[in-house]
Amino acid sequence: MEEVKLHGMWASPFTYRVKWGLELKGIPYQYVEEDITNKSPLLLHYNPLHKKVPVLVHGGKPVCESIVILEYMDEIWPQYPLFPINPFDRAMARFWIKYTDNKLFGNRLLFGSGSGEEAEKARAEGIEFLRTIEEQCLGDKKFFAGEAIGALDLAFGGIAQWLPVLEEVSGWKLLNADEFPRLYAWTKNFKEAAVIRDNLPGADKLAGLYNRLRHQRLRSAAE
Repeated sequence: MEEVKLHGMWASPFTYRVKWGLELKGIPYQYVEEDITNKSPLLLHYNPLHKKVPVLVHGGKPVCESIVILEYMDEIWPQYPLFPINPFDRAMARFWIKYTDNKLFGNRLLFGSGSGEEAEKARAEGIEFLRTIEEQCLGDKKFFAGEAIGALDLAFGGIAQWLPVLEEVSGWKLLNADEFPRLYAWTKNFKEAAVIRDNLPGADKLAGLYNRLRHQRLRSAAE
């Protein structure tokens, strides 16, 4: 097998999407931690356009963007398919992944906002996102992919581990068992899977990072 390397950052949910995918497929790989404040020459060489992680290097050839990487992995290593085989289901998986990337990681709530009105609007957007995901995407399934973890679950991994930390930092509660029982249950099922449980960033370390980022953002907004 050609050498596989993953350039990532410990706090990036996009990095973990790829890491989980490699683990689920049983692909041996070398992990390379990147400092996003001092990007390595290799990272800049492999991803000169966006200059960000994750980057999968397979046989010396780089593949960038987490979902593009997962699709590439399915084509190269067909064991344990991450995306549905049916073309329509696969298209729907891509649709929902794009939706969550725009809504979850673009939500202003995550690091706080400059005013109470803006924060409340961001919170309402976050709740609407979770309601849409639970009702229209997850439904009554154990995992988004059905009975086994798939690409959609990996894409929504930010809800399971990162969102609770961001809730703590921002001071807003979005995901609770009473309002979103199926999505809340999914987070438990997802994090209890061995591949996921053994490959998660520490919540305390994440909280420390996000607190620093939030304070920087609030200071910048006040200037």
